[in-house]
Amino acid sequence: MHKNAVDPAPGASTHLPALVLGLCFLFNFLARGIGDTFMVFLLPLQAEFGWHRSQMTGVYSALMVVSGLSSPLAGLLIERWGPRRLYSAGIAVLAFGYFLTAFATEVWQFYVCVGLLGGLGAGAIGMVPATALLSRWFSHRLGAATGIAYAGFGCGSLVMVPLTQALIEASGWRATYRWAGEGLLVALVLSQFIPWRSILAGSTDPRTPRLARGAAGAKSASAALRSALRQRRFWLMVQIMFFTAVGMYLVVVQSVAYLVHVGFPPLKAASAFGAAGMLSVVGVSSAGWIADRFGYKLSATASFLGTASGVAMLYSLSLGPSTVLLACYVVLFGIFQGVRGPLIASMSSRLFAGPGQAAIYGVIYACMAIGSGIGALLSGVLYDATGSYRPAFMLSLGCLAIAAAPFWTSDLLQHNRVADHSHPPRDHP
Repeated sequence: MHKNAVDPAPGASTHLPALVLGLCFLFNFLARGIGDTFMVFLLPLQAEFGWHRSQMTGVYSALMVVSGLSSPLAGLLIERWGPRRLYSAGIAVLAFGYFLTAFATEVWQFYVCVGLLGGLGAGAIGMVPATALLSRWFSHRLGAATGIAYAGFGCGSLVMVPLTQALIEASGWRATYRWAGEGLLVALVLSQFIPWRSILAGSTDPRTPRLARGAAGAKSASAALRSALRQRRFWLMVQIMFFTAVGMYLVVVQSVAYLVHVGFPPLKAASAFGAAGMLSVVGVSSAGWIADRFGYKLSATASFLGTASGVAMLYSLSLGPSTVLLACYVVLFGIFQGVRGPLIASMSSRLFAGPGQAAIYGVIYACMAIGSGIGALLSGVLYDATGSYRPAFMLSLGCLAIAAAPFWTSDLLQHNRVADHSHPPRDHP
């Protein structure tokens, strides 16, 4: 790992910071990759059961909402339980849910297995506990470290979505779900060999916040969370993440089905989605580095313009399939699709450093996930009502504009404010 990519806290051994960063990346890979595979199950499930599109996108909506609502709890539990128990529980719940899905015959069973159990598991192993661990090990270059961990989301989509499409074509959707559950059980066993005790001990650098344990840690986290809820900058970050998520998932959840609809083969459509996920790794992993040098305002603005341009390219494909336009969509939408996540995670970690940091970001993440669920559900409802994907694309562009507004209407989120986290700004509702 190049020393300029991330800067582990002084006093840490050389291999443990890299291990922590790698684990955060890997668990994000599983949390997002497994969840995003539902996009390629839409058409096979509709063909077998004849369900309405809104019923099926509602499953993904439930997954995102449950994942988000459980994120603040994950932030509190990592303070009380520690990472070993939290991550083990999350992987076990994921494995149980996806294995049971292989035997589902009613739509409500998908809501329970994928939406509820999948959401709970993803929340337990996702970005919220990762921010707690990263803030413990990286006192400098936290934005870059967070960006690399966030890149696990894009890599998960890159690998899991096309792989799942290929498995469905080869063996059917039930066998694919069964294999997913069995693979997660293997991951659960392997996770027991991780040196969690050393990871929990953290860096010896006094500048890194301590991860409190037990009831005292949970109490401190709750108090810090109540304080954050009274601050305007917290709600500005909620606005950014919520409306970004609504705008993105109005498009993302049906992107594979849409590309098939306009004339692309299913595997090519799934591969395009995976390629966008691959390119998101570039944008996400460099987001913190760019923000550290050019400021959060310019970095975020560029990302929103790129995402909006990608949606416009996708919209234009409704006039007819074009490989050039598809490539433009993949590049623009892919590179910028996850950039806001590490920016806000880094800002939250710095503005609300100390006890409760994970719980505070957990609430922000929960609002983002609720926005994702609303966007996913709206995409299906709008399609059922109009028979077209275009209304969802237009609404997506409006939501992205609302999400970008705080970077231009408030000085609370400027780069110089965030960078100097030794004296965070005071603001009141």
